[in-house]
Parts: sequence; structure tokens; C-alpha cells
Amino acid sequence: MDNVKSNQKRIHPIRFLKSRKGQRASIIILFLLVPMTLLITFTYLPFEKMIEFSFYKMKYLGRRTPVGFKNYIDVFKREDCFRALYLSLYYMGASLIQLVLALYFATILSFKVKGGKFFKGAIFFPYLICGIAVGFIFKFFFTRGFVLDTVLQAVGFDLDSLPRWLSDTRINNISLAATSVWRYMGQNMVLFIGAIMSVDSEMYEAAELDGASKWQEFKYIILPSIRTVVLLNLILSISGSLSAFEPSYVITGGTAETATYFVTMHVLAHNTKKVGLASAMAIVLMGIIILVTVAQKLIFHFIFDNDSDISKGTRKRMNRYLKKQEGGNTYE
Repeated sequence: MDNVKSNQKRIHPIRFLKSRKGQRASIIILFLLVPMTLLITFTYLPFEKMIEFSFYKMKYLGRRTPVGFKNYIDVFKREDCFRALYLSLYYMGASLIQLVLALYFATILSFKVKGGKFFKGAIFFPYLICGIAVGFIFKFFFTRGFVLDTVLQAVGFDLDSLPRWLSDTRINNISLAATSVWRYMGQNMVLFIGAIMSVDSEMYEAAELDGASKWQEFKYIILPSIRTVVLLNLILSISGSLSAFEPSYVITGGTAETATYFVTMHVLAHNTKKVGLASAMAIVLMGIIILVTVAQKLIFHFIFDNDSDISKGTRKRMNRYLKKQEGGNTYE
């Protein structure tokens, strides 16, 4: 009897694998095995090593000297690292301008506009261009005496009165940040268009019948209805501005005080071989991105009501507006 029971216990896993549940579990595990292996090998293990390296003074090869939190302190004390953090503000400002323009064009192009398809494609096209190629395009665009200077001279400006767009420290970072507006505005516009087109069209019709202007439709219907997409785009844009790399690296090579945080980290890691400091910079950047993301979510939580039903919340806002108008109807 004991032998029979032991055989049944041994056969039990095989029976399970042959069953429907066992086959489904096997398929799930096999499909997850390859991506999880790649994720652990190329993401989590390198990340764990980067945290370890941030506590050492080290090069890629050779002796490692433990330094505790000195690398993290140096991130905020070194002039090049701190200036790189400061330069992120230029790209953050550009990302806000980019979002405002994207929302403006998306609101216009979401409705029937003559030539709307052409303008959608034209605005979205820069996002399809490789970042390195965009860098070379604007390198020639801003170079002294080239495209931008030629256009400005054609409309009456004197070349000697124009600034040097890439070497003048008063304006070069603004010029570089402007390239991100040109490249990423189309991507945000397409996301906004998709969100705006999902809004119930009956709400627009009801608002028009009650005499609401286009601005009031945007304020009380469109913006509250797409607030989730706005928050997502804002988080992605701010995170991207902190991680800006191609404009500074390709256009100016990080010279003339244009080295962004990523460019400075690249120079420290690969040129001066300060791997520990560069690793600490990466960890600090991750912490800043997390803090900025949480701050944005809290700000949006206070700006907009936390309605579980977006359309219900939008109707409430329109009702509050219409109650202020004489003889205004309300939406049920």
C-alpha cells in the first residue's frame, strides 16, 4: 500500500501537467521565461551593480576604493554636475511650451478643419526623425551664417547684430531646448487628439445650444475629460527634459556651458573614467524623476476633482457654469 501511495504522489505532477490547468500554467511560464530572463539580465542586475558602484571611487578596470556617500555629495557640490541640473530647467520650460502648443493644435485639428490631415501629418513628422539626425539638422540650422541667419537677413536683420545661437551663453541653451519643442510636439498632439475624439459629442452639442463659447467648451468639457492624458504627457515630458542628451551632445558637444545632465554623466563615465560618480548621478536623477512625478500627481489631484467617472465630473462642471448664466439649462 505504501508503494502504491508513493507512486501516486510521483505521478501527480505529471497528471497536473497533462491537465488543462497544467498546460495553461506551462504555456504562461514558457512565454514569460524569455522576457523575464532578458529583463533581469539587462535591467535589474545592471541597476543593482550601478547602485553598488555609486559607493566606490573606481574606474572600469582596476582598484575600487569605498567612499560611502561622497559621490552623492559631489553630485551637488561639483560645479559641472550642479550646472547640468540647472540646465534641465531650460528643457522643462520647453516641455511646457511644447505641451501647450500640442494641446492647442490638437483642439483645433480634432474637429473638421480644411487640410486637417495634412497639418496633422506635417506636425507629427519630426517625431519620426532619429534624434541624432535632428541634432545635425539643427546644427546646420543654427550655425553662424547658415539657415536661420540667412532667413533673418532676408527679412532685414544685419548679420553682425544677430547673436551666435550656439556659442553665446545667454541664448545657446534656449536654442537647444527649442529643438525638443519641434521634435516632440507632434507626438503629444496625436495623443491629445485621440483623447479629445473620445469625448462624448453630445456634450459639445448641448454646450453650443446653451451658448457656450469655444473657450468654455475647452475649459469645462475637453480639459477635464482628457486630464489623465495631460498628466501622462506632462510626466513623460518632464522626465524626458531631465534626460535630454541628443541636442547638447550632437549640436554643441557639450561646449559653451551646454552640457546637460546626461552629457556630463557620459563625460565623467567614459572620458574621465569616474564610474562611481557617474553611477551616483544616475541614481540621483532617478530620485529626482520620482519626486517630480509624485509632485505632478499631487498638483493635478488638487487642480481637478477626483471623479471616478470622467463624464460625470465634466457634467458637474458644466452645470456649475450654466447655473451662473441666466436661464441656463443643466445636463442630467
